[in-house]
This record gives sequence, structure tokens and C-alpha cells, in this order.
Amino acid sequence: MSEIVLYDYPKSSASYRVRIALNLAGLTYRAVQVDLLAGAQSAPEHLALNPQGFVPVLEIDGHRLTQSLAIVDYLDATREMGLLPSKPVARAKAKALAMAIAIDIHPICNVSVAAFATGGKEPERTDWMRHFIGKGLTAFEGMLAKFGTPRFSTGDTPGLADICLIPQLYNADRWGASLDDMPRIRSIRAACDALPAFADAHPDYSA
Repeated sequence: MSEIVLYDYPKSSASYRVRIALNLAGLTYRAVQVDLLAGAQSAPEHLALNPQGFVPVLEIDGHRLTQSLAIVDYLDATREMGLLPSKPVARAKAKALAMAIAIDIHPICNVSVAAFATGGKEPERTDWMRHFIGKGLTAFEGMLAKFGTPRFSTGDTPGLADICLIPQLYNADRWGASLDDMPRIRSIRAACDALPAFADAHPDYSA
């Protein structure tokens, strides 16, 4: 099998999701760091990989893939990871959980978006992050009620929602968003933190 290469940035939520998924799939990969703070994502060599100028980019099985949810879906389909329930209604509800973070919270709390909206000023930028992260995670906590109290978000094994949740919680910590009123989220976090696949994907992890 050809080498798997991940074009990555440690603190990128989208890249973090893919690192978790690769670890859950038991796949070894080589990480190529794209320094977002230095603007490396806009360099011609990176734009040749992804014209959007985003990370992650994953080279796998002779393909070059972008967009974290699409990459995780590919890994799930080709490595039979079972990240979503098989029954259509449960599957749709589990996808909605993941999308509540990846589509609703993440874009508005992107550092560049928040900086543009607030002029990069403090405390406005931090207030923006805390407001939207807190509001989104409160809704996520409510959505979890549909699944009872399994170990993870939607079942007793990690799923797509967990892959999206844990990077968002890292951002909650960075910006000081409180999880005090979110017992299910805190319980799920503890379950995920106990797994090497999640721990080894953490932005601050060093082998």
C-alpha cells in the first residue's frame, strides 16, 4: 500500500477530525505541516493540492481528498469503521449531530471569520467565540438526549459525532467556553480521552 500523507495543522479542527479517524482506522500516515499562521495555506504549492487553501488534504489509495467530513466518510466506507448507525433514521440523527458542529459551529468560530467580524479586537473576539461555541454546544447537549446515555455520543463505540465533538471541545477550552451545564458532553469527552486514537490526535500530543 502506498504511503498515506496528511497535510495538516495541529490546531485545525478539521485536521484534528481526520487525525482521529485515521487513528481509529489503525492507519499509519506521514503528516506534512502547513503553517496556517504563516500563511502557508495560500502558497502556490498548497493551492495546487487544494484550491480552497484549506487543510486537511489527505493522499490515500492513489487519491487526493479534501474536506474533513468527506475524508472521514471515505475512510468509513473503505475501512468499514462503522462510524454511523446502519438504520436510516438513526443514521440521519447521528449525521445531524456531527453537522451541528462541523457545519454550524465550526465555520462561524473559524479564527479568520471571528477576526474579520470583530476586527481582531479583544475582548470582542473572545466574547464572539464563547458565545457561539457555548450556544452550539448547548444545542448539541440537547440533541444527545435522543440517543439515551451510551458511552459515546450515539453508541458504545466512537462515531462520527465524537470525531467532530472532541476538536470542538479543544476550541471551547482555548476560548474559555464553559461546559458546566453539559454533563453528557463531559461524559463523552472522558470516554474519548481514554482512547489512544483520540489522545494521540490531540494538537499538543508528541510521540
